[in-house]
Amino acid sequence: MTTDTTTQNTPDATTPGAPVLDARGVTMRFGGLTAVRNVDLTVGSGEIVGLIGPNGAGKTTFFNCLTGLYIPTEGEVRYQGDILPPKSFKVTAAGIARTFQNIRLFANMTVLENVLVGRHTRTKEGLWSALLRGPGFHKAEAASRARGMELLEFVGLTDKADHLARNLPYGEQRKLEIARALASEPGLLLLDEPTAGMNPQETRATEELVFAIRDKGIAVLVIEHDMRFIFNLCDRVAVLVQGEKLVEGDPATVQGDERVVAAYLGEPFENAPGAAEVAEVEAAEAHADATTDAAPGKENDR
Repeated sequence: MTTDTTTQNTPDATTPGAPVLDARGVTMRFGGLTAVRNVDLTVGSGEIVGLIGPNGAGKTTFFNCLTGLYIPTEGEVRYQGDILPPKSFKVTAAGIARTFQNIRLFANMTVLENVLVGRHTRTKEGLWSALLRGPGFHKAEAASRARGMELLEFVGLTDKADHLARNLPYGEQRKLEIARALASEPGLLLLDEPTAGMNPQETRATEELVFAIRDKGIAVLVIEHDMRFIFNLCDRVAVLVQGEKLVEGDPATVQGDERVVAAYLGEPFENAPGAAEVAEVEAAEAHADATTDAAPGKENDR
């Protein structure tokens, strides 16, 4: 992945069915272990696609390959036809935003300030403008705050704008993370287990929020373990098992596939991985994540 597609404009994802994401042959190895193997996946604009699979299936690793946190060992990832750069901040600038399985907010910043962090890829003010704080800086700052408040209204957090993020209930922290991702004006939003730990009412509210995001012309790719949520939400669903795509199709097709049922019930099917193989891949992924978080200059904002 070498071509830099960084832009300063909001990506156009308003044409129904137009290709947004095209991942081809994505493979990710950690030493001798293969966490993701030859996975193809496309997402069209105005489409919600689900990615499911048992623990250790490689779903988050695949997400990390799409967003520049990992550089795939093999394969390529294209956004609106262009190969994505191997840097997460450039991927965000190109038009892909994401949330994380473990909430990553700036706990000691306010709700609005967290959203404003997500605006940095869409502002043009540089170092000197910030230091001199001239009219251009103040105009850009006011515009960012106005947009931030619009996004807080969209997710239902307007009245919490001045609260510290750490003081929000769990479900509202999830909403805030989505608002911060939307602040970068993405054409594609990746959600990593957005309903984890939520009660049924919060899950239903998240479902409605994702539909509202899609209605704004933003494509969505979502990882989730809540099968009812996924099958109610998604136009298509892809299933990963031990890093390989087992099946892909509409929710009815995936639900009726015997291999999917077997994978979730823990029953072996032909060429299914053993528990030891799954454990090895999970350990390799955890080690890679720990190495990334410990890298120089990496701020731990979880």
